[in-house]
Amino acid sequence: MQLPTDRRWPAWLDLAQGLSGLILVLFMWAHLFAVSSILLGKDAMYGVTKFFEGSLFFDTPQPWLVSLVALTIFLLFALHTILALRKIPQGYRQWRAWTHHMRGMAHTDTTLWLVQVVTGLVLMLFASAHLLELFLHPADIGPHASAARIANGGWVLGLILLFAVEVHGGIGVYRLIVKWGWFGSTDTPRRRQLLRRVVYALVAFLLLLGLTTQLAYLRIGAEAAVQAGERYVPAMEGAH
Repeated sequence: MQLPTDRRWPAWLDLAQGLSGLILVLFMWAHLFAVSSILLGKDAMYGVTKFFEGSLFFDTPQPWLVSLVALTIFLLFALHTILALRKIPQGYRQWRAWTHHMRGMAHTDTTLWLVQVVTGLVLMLFASAHLLELFLHPADIGPHASAARIANGGWVLGLILLFAVEVHGGIGVYRLIVKWGWFGSTDTPRRRQLLRRVVYALVAFLLLLGLTTQLAYLRIGAEAAVQAGERYVPAMEGAH
């Protein structure tokens, strides 16, 4: 016999899924702005790199802090993935039934859910690979190191992650707002349409920022010093 308190578990799991997803989205947006600091120059990106390596607390770089962040995000990502997988139809029959209902309803939010599932599956593979790379090679970040990685083929993974993360995250934020009733009594089809437009505009902006950042790293990656494996050192530090 099922206890009455057991009925609360789906709601708690949904809450955990939503919170973990929101934390991941906010982190990835912050991460995008951090790596896009290269658009302000190598010194700006160098400063961001030193920050992640603990420059506020340590006199020397501590790359293990980058590994710690990568591990933490991976564990949160794994938790979010496990919670999300329970919502995906299992087996051919369930998918066929769901597809039939989706076509019959022609509901925008249902279509967005499918896009989120597809991008989520992409992230399961490629985001895990990227986090593993950061965990194992935490010192390989910075104006020259990041540019070299992207110029030597890393741009492929970068583009896949950029589109998957921003589309998945944008839809996720929209669905959170709708799911948890943050509209309150004003949740109407017209307001949902307006919210979708705002989310689409935000995703477009983030994609443009990400693409511009990738191009900047590719340009730097073609420099002779980067190809020779030289680490970037600001002029003021090099003079000491």
